[in-house]
Amino acid sequence: MRVKTQLMDEDAMRRALIRIAHEIIERNHGTQDVVLIGIQRRGVPLAHRLQQNIEKVEGIKVPLGVLDITFYRDDLSLLSEHPVVNGTDISFALTGCHAVLVDDVLYTGRTARAAMDALMDIGRPATIQLAVLVDRGHRELPIRADYVGKNVPTSRSEMVGVQVTEFDGENSVLLFDTTDDLPE
Repeated sequence: MRVKTQLMDEDAMRRALIRIAHEIIERNHGTQDVVLIGIQRRGVPLAHRLQQNIEKVEGIKVPLGVLDITFYRDDLSLLSEHPVVNGTDISFALTGCHAVLVDDVLYTGRTARAAMDALMDIGRPATIQLAVLVDRGHRELPIRADYVGKNVPTSRSEMVGVQVTEFDGENSVLLFDTTDDLPE
């Protein structure tokens, strides 16, 4: 797998997350009953950044939770015999709130579906919204993001990789060519 191009650098990611924070505030008419839910793994640091951006604008720190969807995935049996579970931590009531699920990349829609299923097992939010840094297309389910940092048309032989300092030591979004990895 080789890097084809850099789609976003650190500044572009920062600007996109600031814009998304403003859009969340505007759509929800403020921050009343708004909660952010980061989807493990890279959705969590992105949710933290959105929380900080919203606090800078509104002066209010909205609640933030962490959601692990491992056991809600429809491809769990294909992942591993012993899947890695990172844990869910939602220490507030979801009922009646406006839950904003935060993830790095929207692709088929299966992760978002699994996250909605997991969230509904915890509580019943008034609304569930989806914020993603990158929407790369190729939906398999009728799911769309409410907030998108960048739309990137891709082929199925490409992969979008979001790098965050918390896991990767840098902030960037890369487009990879996976044709080298395909069997002949």
